Amino acid sequence: MNLKPPFRADHVGSLLRPAGLKADPQKAIREVVARQESLGLEGITDGEFSREWWHLDFLKQLEGVALRENPGPKFAGSEEQPPIPIVTGKLRYSKPIMIDDFAFLKSVTKKTPKFTIPSPSMLHLRAGRAGIAYKDMDEFWSDAAAAYRAAIAAFAKAGCTYLQLDDVAFAYLCDPKIREACKKNGDDPAALPARYARTIREVVRSKPPGMTIAMHTCRGNFRSAWVAEGGYEPVAEAMFSSGVDAFFMEFDSSRAGGFEPLRFVPPGKKVVLGLVSSKTPQLETVDFLMERIQEAGRYMRVEDLCLSPQCGFSSTHHGNKLTPEEQWRKLERVVEVAREVWG
Repeated sequence: MNLKPPFRADHVGSLLRPAGLKADPQKAIREVVARQESLGLEGITDGEFSREWWHLDFLKQLEGVALRENPGPKFAGSEEQPPIPIVTGKLRYSKPIMIDDFAFLKSVTKKTPKFTIPSPSMLHLRAGRAGIAYKDMDEFWSDAAAAYRAAIAAFAKAGCTYLQLDDVAFAYLCDPKIREACKKNGDDPAALPARYARTIREVVRSKPPGMTIAMHTCRGNFRSAWVAEGGYEPVAEAMFSSGVDAFFMEFDSSRAGGFEPLRFVPPGKKVVLGLVSSKTPQLETVDFLMERIQEAGRYMRVEDLCLSPQCGFSSTHHGNKLTPEEQWRKLERVVEVAREVWG
């Protein structure tokens, strides 16, 4: 197994919340860390037990950000809908955000502590231009990049060497209904992937030596529901120009399209294939996963690939529709197949 992130067997981050979480969060995190280590995982998260939502807990702590009700597009098959962030004033990273959460995780694992935060694109995508108080959008994007550079510097100072930017923007923009919503919000959906990628490049260019920054792309994950569908082809070239070290990509169903967009991956970058569904309880077979990895290998070198579930198991505090044991069996299968393929 490689000992530098991303790992051959990796995972996106969030794990199903245990019953005793509210009573003793630190105990729950210690237990979930030990379980990940016992499976043979190298990148260890706190299961995102230190937050309610994958993105909002971080974004709302940035100066200039507020939350509002979600007008759409909606998660399929779910009455409840997560709120969306809007930018109400000057954007700043003015206080430490989640640094204590990372420090606790680092203190309780012998492996590589992995921390996840939302991508800067998440400040814009859902509300769009209509939800940004700035008159000058170039100034907004410049301030967003500066805020994220400050956040990354704070994580690095705390000893973080593996950080993941969670992003639905690129994958959402593969869906015609999302592109239509972007137009209504006052944006040009054809121009957004390049704009998002440019901002992420500006964010990661200041990362310190020894830190790996990955980006996870997602079509929505809320109580096993999703928002977007469509393959990566329309956004692949822009997305792969983001400057991150690795890409966690969803390939769990026909909704995600084929592997052809992997032909645009730049040399030296890694792709973590999200082939195991975190949305359903059915356990993928070893043969199925090995066949899919070989299929992906038609478009990039198998030695530049890794394996993971397609998303987290509990992107929000509600969790997806499977049991903790089904979750652990899936992660165990990821480790098993990674060892089979890469040794």
